[in-house]
Amino acid sequence: MIKSFIDYLAHQKRYSQRTQLLYEAALSEFFRYAYPELGDLAGLDIEAITTVLKNNIIRGYIAQSLENDLSARTVNLHLSALSSFCNYLIKQGKFKDNPVRKINRPKESHRLPEFYTENSIEHYFEMKDSDFEGEETMSHLRDRMMIMVLYATGMRRSEICKLKVSNFDNSRQVLRIVGKGDKEREIPVPALICQYILLYLIRLGKEYSARSDDYFFLTDKGQALYPAFVNLVVKKELEKAEGFTGRKSPHVLRHSLATHLLNNGADLNSIKEILGHSSLAATQVYTHNSFEQLRNTYLTAHPRAKIGGKNGN
Repeated sequence: MIKSFIDYLAHQKRYSQRTQLLYEAALSEFFRYAYPELGDLAGLDIEAITTVLKNNIIRGYIAQSLENDLSARTVNLHLSALSSFCNYLIKQGKFKDNPVRKINRPKESHRLPEFYTENSIEHYFEMKDSDFEGEETMSHLRDRMMIMVLYATGMRRSEICKLKVSNFDNSRQVLRIVGKGDKEREIPVPALICQYILLYLIRLGKEYSARSDDYFFLTDKGQALYPAFVNLVVKKELEKAEGFTGRKSPHVLRHSLATHLLNNGADLNSIKEILGHSSLAATQVYTHNSFEQLRNTYLTAHPRAKIGGKNGN
């Protein structure tokens, strides 16, 4: 039954492979808690599955998970997977009610998204502006272009792995991005970046003229990107410039674009569309970053905030 549920997520819901694996692992954790003596979960029949889908057992699982130092966020992810599984069983006529809906979920501590300063980003690009003028290697140009595209569009790591040359429309100056659930969105690209993209694509065509695929970015071996490779490129590139503290990852570049857009007057609905969020609530977290920046500027600049409120007069 668990396998058919994962197949349902893949083919009907069109969830990403990563989400499928996360949900499968979450269900395995729960049923191993419920049946610690069972070696192979494949042997669970529908009666065994529904028998343990009860409030008291689910609450016990939450308590044990938190005692084992799982974060509230991870536990809630597991509960979401379990809730989706219960809904699936109800649709299949195998179950009557979803007990997870009646469970109080652990409260998560909301961390503000990390982001890089605008000065750090500008310094990186100023430092790298000569890349397209010299005789740099293809991998060097690719790495630089990857940072540029990630920051210009705010796309996810999984999205840049799937990006195709045909997704770039220079006449309209947009990139078409295939996001979660294969949903497409178009993001406008500044004219200067379009020029760099054209130069990059000319070089890409020369270096890999015999290839049959259409991928925008390739590994050093001429193969399609994979998530760990993107992580390595971003980390390596950002370590070359000053001002990049904390994590150096594609996701922080995404957070940075959203924060910078908001700070420069973009409205939340526009940022939501650019990032491909399904709801405005996911985008609103960036208002907290914007407020913190405003607060820090205020406390630094306001004369009554200095030296315990004394302005020296």
